[in-house]
Amino acid sequence: MKKYLVNVQGMTCSGCEKHVATALENIGAVNIGASYHRNEATFELPDDVGIDTAQKAINEAKYQSGDAEVIEAHDAPVLNDEGDYDFLIIGSGGAAFSAAIQAVEYGVKVAIIERGTVGGTCVNVGCVPSKTLLRAGEINHIAKSNPFLGLTTSAGTVDLEKLVEQKNELVAEMREQKYEHLISEYGFELLRGEAKFFDEKTIEVGGQRFTAKRFLIATGASPSIPDIPGLADVKYLTSTSLLELKQLPKTLAVIGSGYIAMELGQLFHNLGSEVTLLQRSPHVLKEYDPEISEAVTKAITEQGIHLINGVTYDRIEASGNLKQVHISVNGEKKLVEAEQLLIATGRKPNTEALNLRAARVNIGSKGEIFVDNFLNTSNRRIYAAGDVTMGPQLVYVAAYQGRIAADNAIGGLQKKVNLEAVPSVIFTSPSVATVGFTEEQAKAKGYEVKTSVLSLDSVPRALVNHETTGVFKLVVDSKSLKVLGVHIVAENAGDVIYAASFAVKFGLTVEDLGDSLAPYLTMAEGLKLAALTFNKDVSKLSCCAG
Repeated sequence: MKKYLVNVQGMTCSGCEKHVATALENIGAVNIGASYHRNEATFELPDDVGIDTAQKAINEAKYQSGDAEVIEAHDAPVLNDEGDYDFLIIGSGGAAFSAAIQAVEYGVKVAIIERGTVGGTCVNVGCVPSKTLLRAGEINHIAKSNPFLGLTTSAGTVDLEKLVEQKNELVAEMREQKYEHLISEYGFELLRGEAKFFDEKTIEVGGQRFTAKRFLIATGASPSIPDIPGLADVKYLTSTSLLELKQLPKTLAVIGSGYIAMELGQLFHNLGSEVTLLQRSPHVLKEYDPEISEAVTKAITEQGIHLINGVTYDRIEASGNLKQVHISVNGEKKLVEAEQLLIATGRKPNTEALNLRAARVNIGSKGEIFVDNFLNTSNRRIYAAGDVTMGPQLVYVAAYQGRIAADNAIGGLQKKVNLEAVPSVIFTSPSVATVGFTEEQAKAKGYEVKTSVLSLDSVPRALVNHETTGVFKLVVDSKSLKVLGVHIVAENAGDVIYAASFAVKFGLTVEDLGDSLAPYLTMAEGLKLAALTFNKDVSKLSCCAG
């Protein structure tokens, strides 16, 4: 059998998909997948049936077949009695558990290896603890100031130790429910200890060796520390240790320009610390569209967070209870002093201890594992998923990849990873959410684009909130008017972006968004209003008159 992907034009609904599938079945094709959203069909043909026969069958079904390509062949795994396990997974985070749960559905023997705390980054030291503390910070900030009511109140001193204690209780509860409890629920094993490959089918854990037919590396990533003179001699914080502080620092300096720096910097500002953000980049969130960067910069500076861009780090040293960060900005020497110093300059894959050379697994300059579209590494026995591959550092992407890795490694399904419409959120206030191409990315892909930029002062929800610092931006194909990207700075942007991700994934147009009914006085209405700006001045419309 050979597997093919053929471009198919003319499909407009799920019924069309069935017609194409039936036409292909009639010529002996199997494992057929037709998608009108992606304008394609995938299928396998016996060696004695040519691709031209399949294309003819599609055409005779009243659809237009286009270019065809052979999809990389992946042999279905042979799961015999050889080996201690059918599927051995290194790591216990989102990708690992998703893969384990999926794999046991095939009735195979599965085990997870974990050297530390079960659950990975998200539940233990990432999403869950940071977001519950962010919520506490927001409440404290609101208690101090209610500008839309014309009131200013004094909030009590934050008991950080109590907040951290409550955070730890929540983390322990969610780790038990969403991870530890599932081990017995689904019937896979947990092996404790550091994992190290002995050869391509054998791994050592705590002095014992285990063999497996297939492996998944899902070891995640950890904070990356930059090479700044003097930093190694100073006691600094990372995103992990910051969340364990028991006493609120009066001053906090943050080195970094990504979402972790932004979220945690604002968190401690809202709790009452004086925060300074230091960034090498000339702009906040440099990979985002400029309108997004400008809106975020305006928001955080209005809130009183100190922002210094275009920084060159000369050295860092300790002076009594203070950390001193010596910097240069446009050739001018400056000194930033703070009680605590947070390093938030990205993350690095956890691969150093795995002895991947023995497993014949290729890695990149940062230690990231190279994978193909099927999540296979350079060793056909071994797959990798999640942050260890340095793809989108998002737990839902990791879980998605984990399921695909299990289906391919154990089920032999030859599923491809599709990350064309991945939504992401920065949980600042206002929050930042994005999906699809930026304007620059769309142009680099060869699109002729049109854009819509809608200020929040044109969104009724923002007006009644008295919070109009923010923006909606749509990037569309100027020919088809299909939505290529949506970028938002607003309260609840993370909730709005889920709807936007459907528009990007399924090729909706600005007319589709403009013709849809949007509930009044929701931030989601901004999505419709941004679509309407392509042919209307929304400032001259009455409420709901779009």
